[in-house]
Amino acid sequence: MAAPPPGPRWLAAFFAYETTKSVVVKSWVVGAVNRAVQLLILSYFLGWVFLHEKAYQVRDTVIESSVVTKVKGVGKYAGRVLDTADYVTPPQGTSVFVVITKRIVTENQEQGLCPESDARYRCTADSDCPKDSPAATGSGVLTGRCVRYNGTRRSCEIRGWCPPEVDTVEAPVMLEAENFTLLVKNSVRFPLFGFEKANLPPDAPAGELSRCRFHPARRPLCPVLRLGDVARWAGQDFGTLATTGGVLAIKIGWECDLDQPWERCLPRYSFSRLDGAATTATGYNFRSARYYRRPDGTERRCLTKAFGIRFDVLVYGSAGKFSIVPTLVNVVAACTSVGVGSVLCDLILLHFLKGAEHYKARKFEEVPEASPPRRSAGPTAPGGGEMGSTDAATVSL
Repeated sequence: MAAPPPGPRWLAAFFAYETTKSVVVKSWVVGAVNRAVQLLILSYFLGWVFLHEKAYQVRDTVIESSVVTKVKGVGKYAGRVLDTADYVTPPQGTSVFVVITKRIVTENQEQGLCPESDARYRCTADSDCPKDSPAATGSGVLTGRCVRYNGTRRSCEIRGWCPPEVDTVEAPVMLEAENFTLLVKNSVRFPLFGFEKANLPPDAPAGELSRCRFHPARRPLCPVLRLGDVARWAGQDFGTLATTGGVLAIKIGWECDLDQPWERCLPRYSFSRLDGAATTATGYNFRSARYYRRPDGTERRCLTKAFGIRFDVLVYGSAGKFSIVPTLVNVVAACTSVGVGSVLCDLILLHFLKGAEHYKARKFEEVPEASPPRRSAGPTAPGGGEMGSTDAATVSL
């Protein structure tokens, strides 16, 4: 037998070489496990990775979007007839706008001294009103005086816009807004592919848009939405929403497979509420003022606290198209993953089945380095060969 390589054992182990040895194991159990694992892996890659996730495509998630909105409808509020110029802000038709449904108006305000209207600033003496302390939610700066508010109570005096706002009064609600319509014009572009598409049907007749109304099942591509339906699809009551205000999202999703025809890339609409209806600070409102001067030169303003429904049009999406690079990467990953079945079967054979030691002896084999045959002078064997001793390489099992 040839001697092992000279030097320390760790050096010999470092320079050892391992090569694959094929062992055919005729076992129904191991064979069934191997084929089952291979079938499971192939099904995952074919069904989920390639068909569902479309891993053979390169995807563009950078979506360029333009949104233009237009609200139509006429309503009655406090004895007045209001159109879109009265209740829509801002009027430019952006992707974020408000439909005002309730107003609390404080007219003829001017700079001066007056009692605070907020009940939290009731007082009985001047010591209850610290001077020059700005009221956190009040209408002005405290002067340090406790003055008469009405015939029944006293309140801290403020310096600011007088008379102060009283936002606890009851105000009418424009419930006609439930039947107002909203036209959403959306154009998107995926720059990686130079692909452009709009949500307006390109071949729709001129009067079709004015007659159609969006419905998730019957008219899923109509870009005209009824405001009451938007609130209902978001799971909200329109009357309550118009009274307290709120924020609704109109989501337009573009998930496009560009391997399909151009007309197959279609928008998908969904709706939700964004301002947290379950929180204590629910609702939506804002204040605005209109300033003017009287003939005597004094500046005055009309303060409006507006409640309304804010609509946010949100656009998202991605596009995919076949590419050879991700296809090859995932094919190689699938072929490599099939080898997991062999690893699992080896674990079963080496540790769990009867006769594991016999399988180990067949699978693992050490072969020392063979030494060249040594020749010695001697008589010539019959047939012309040289007689002598030869060391042959021995395989250890």
